[in-house]
Amino acid sequence: MPSGDYLRYVALGDSQTEGLGDGDDSVGLRGFADRFAEHLAAVNPGLRYANLAVRGHTAGQIRAEQLGPALALRPDLATVVAGVNDLLRPRYDAAEAAGHLEEMFAALTGAGAQVVTLTFPDVGKIAPLARPIRSRVFELNDRIRAAAARHGVAVAETGRQAVTTDPRLWTADRLHASPLGHARIAAALAQAVHLPGSDDAWAIPLPPQRVPSRRQAAGAELRWAAAHLGPWLGRRLRGRSSGDGRTAKRPQLLPLDATSDSRGDARAPGDGDLPRDGFRSGGLS
Repeated sequence: MPSGDYLRYVALGDSQTEGLGDGDDSVGLRGFADRFAEHLAAVNPGLRYANLAVRGHTAGQIRAEQLGPALALRPDLATVVAGVNDLLRPRYDAAEAAGHLEEMFAALTGAGAQVVTLTFPDVGKIAPLARPIRSRVFELNDRIRAAAARHGVAVAETGRQAVTTDPRLWTADRLHASPLGHARIAAALAQAVHLPGSDDAWAIPLPPQRVPSRRQAAGAELRWAAAHLGPWLGRRLRGRSSGDGRTAKRPQLLPLDATSDSRGDARAPGDGDLPRDGFRSGGLS
């Protein structure tokens, strides 16, 4: 299929693909998948788009719950982004998480879809308290690259660009991209599939900003731990997830200017949802 000639785009993943950090549950979520769909629709006005992502889901849950519905939609393009919720868990198994990703790569490419994924930035540079798990990120990225190469999957190398650890690309929880971060990810995906008009501008560093003092940085870490890390650990100890009881926000292939609720009922913008460019900025899954 010629690059850019896509009409059926399906997104699989967790909270990042759902769009947390770019809008909120009261006004609607946008996120990199919605933004990537906008890039695609600019080239292919007939594009239809579905987003099956659910926050908090591990790679295994995404394979078990989203792969079948995705294949049933017969996409010609799919994004598969997963693994962060795996590597945050104490009993993390890199081979298992990557294996679920590879199964999705194999099934979707085997069905004729162009698949694109991404690598993850150094979490130790985004949240210093997360430095103990940075080796997990590096290993997962290596496994993603290897699996992608085996199945002809395009990779947006967001894990290798310094700009992706800039705090301005992340929300206060430091796990979800900000609106600017989601926009950069979408542009990286567009470049990865050689979409007409795409380029490497997404990787250009932002203008320098004032570096906080050690005292200010230490205070910021304490506030982050209290506001975000603590509650996240509490949910994990109780065996709960932010995705409990939630379903995909856009389970059907629909034109980009249509939205759907969690039951899959098509609605026009304005029926409780904001239109494509009417989202406001906003949110550890």
